[in-house]
Amino acid sequence: MKKLKLSIMGMHCASCAVSIDRSLRKISGVKDVRVSALINKAFVESEDKTSEEEMKKAVANAGYKVVSIEKD
Repeated sequence: MKKLKLSIMGMHCASCAVSIDRSLRKISGVKDVRVSALINKAFVESEDKTSEEEMKKAVANAGYKVVSIEKD
Protein backbone atom coordinates (compact mmCIF):
# COMPACT_ATOMS: atom_id res chain seq x y z
CA MET A 1 0.00 0.00 0.00
CA LYS A 2 1.10 3.52 -0.68
CA LYS A 3 -0.25 6.81 0.63
CA LEU A 4 -0.03 9.91 -1.53
CA LYS A 5 -0.85 13.57 -1.06
CA LEU A 6 -1.86 15.30 -4.29
CA SER A 7 -1.78 19.09 -4.47
CA ILE A 8 -4.52 20.16 -6.87
CA MET A 9 -5.02 23.47 -8.67
CA GLY A 10 -8.46 24.83 -9.48
CA MET A 11 -10.62 23.56 -6.60
CA HIS A 12 -12.99 26.20 -5.21
CA CYS A 13 -15.77 24.39 -3.35
CA ALA A 14 -17.12 21.12 -1.96
CA SER A 15 -18.59 20.25 -5.35
CA CYS A 16 -15.10 20.42 -6.87
CA ALA A 17 -13.83 18.05 -4.18
CA VAL A 18 -16.68 15.59 -4.82
CA SER A 19 -15.91 15.52 -8.55
CA ILE A 20 -12.24 14.75 -7.89
CA ASP A 21 -13.14 12.14 -5.27
CA ARG A 22 -15.45 10.30 -7.69
CA SER A 23 -12.89 10.38 -10.48
CA LEU A 24 -10.05 9.03 -8.29
CA ARG A 25 -12.22 6.23 -6.85
CA LYS A 26 -12.80 4.86 -10.37
CA ILE A 27 -9.12 3.90 -10.65
CA SER A 28 -8.38 0.22 -10.13
CA GLY A 29 -6.30 -0.24 -6.97
CA VAL A 30 -7.43 2.94 -5.21
CA LYS A 31 -8.60 1.96 -1.72
CA ASP A 32 -9.41 5.28 -0.03
CA VAL A 33 -9.70 8.94 -1.06
CA ARG A 34 -10.15 12.12 0.98
CA VAL A 35 -10.31 15.45 -0.83
CA SER A 36 -10.22 18.87 0.83
CA ALA A 37 -11.17 21.98 -1.15
CA LEU A 38 -9.98 24.12 1.79
CA ILE A 39 -6.36 23.07 1.42
CA ASN A 40 -6.52 22.00 -2.26
CA LYS A 41 -5.28 18.49 -1.55
CA ALA A 42 -6.36 14.91 -2.10
CA PHE A 43 -5.13 12.10 0.12
CA VAL A 44 -5.09 8.77 -1.69
CA GLU A 45 -4.37 5.29 -0.38
CA SER A 46 -3.76 2.75 -3.12
CA GLU A 47 -2.07 -0.49 -4.05
CA ASP A 48 1.61 -0.14 -4.92
CA LYS A 49 0.98 -0.95 -8.59
CA THR A 50 -1.46 1.95 -9.04
CA SER A 51 0.14 4.54 -11.30
CA GLU A 52 0.52 8.18 -10.30
CA GLU A 53 -0.04 9.06 -13.97
CA GLU A 54 -3.49 7.43 -13.78
CA MET A 55 -4.28 9.62 -10.79
CA LYS A 56 -3.17 12.75 -12.66
CA LYS A 57 -5.36 11.78 -15.61
CA ALA A 58 -8.36 11.14 -13.34
CA VAL A 59 -7.99 14.58 -11.77
CA ALA A 60 -7.59 16.14 -15.24
CA ASN A 61 -10.74 14.34 -16.43
CA ALA A 62 -12.61 16.01 -13.56
CA GLY A 63 -11.35 19.38 -14.83
CA TYR A 64 -8.48 20.09 -12.43
CA LYS A 65 -4.68 19.81 -12.40
CA VAL A 66 -2.31 17.96 -10.08
CA VAL A 67 0.62 20.28 -9.37
CA SER A 68 2.57 17.92 -7.11
CA ILE A 69 2.47 14.47 -5.53
CA GLU A 70 4.10 13.68 -2.20
CA LYS A 71 4.50 10.27 -0.62
CA ASP A 72 3.26 10.04 2.97
